[in-house]
Amino acid sequence: MKPIGYWLNRADRAITDRMNGALAAHGLTRVGWQILNVAEHGATDAEVGSALAANADAPTLTGTVGTLLADGWLTRPAQDRLALTDGGRERMAAVAERVRAFRELSLTGISPEEYRTAVDVLERLTRNLEEPGGSV
Repeated sequence: MKPIGYWLNRADRAITDRMNGALAAHGLTRVGWQILNVAEHGATDAEVGSALAANADAPTLTGTVGTLLADGWLTRPAQDRLALTDGGRERMAAVAERVRAFRELSLTGISPEEYRTAVDVLERLTRNLEEPGGSV
């Protein structure tokens, strides 16, 4: 049996590759979709960075925000704030069907209970390793 790190890396790569493919026709990536979801009801740059720190590094987030602004998905109602444009809201609704289909595919053969268990175990594993004071 391969170790959990192997499967975590493969799962993340598979999720990113498949989602990027599903969103490419809309000019989005997985990170772009995540930023749009954080900014949907308005968010500061710091809030986006904090919410997505585990998903992408700061240069990737900054570059993707710039792309989303240039492509008309986002606007800046204030210097450090992001919000969806009206067109961005309409386009997100169209993309939502692709995301729904992606999620359905990714959970094929996995019960809601199995999903909750997997998330719970990964959360506990992460917290164990992030705890200060633990030594190896």
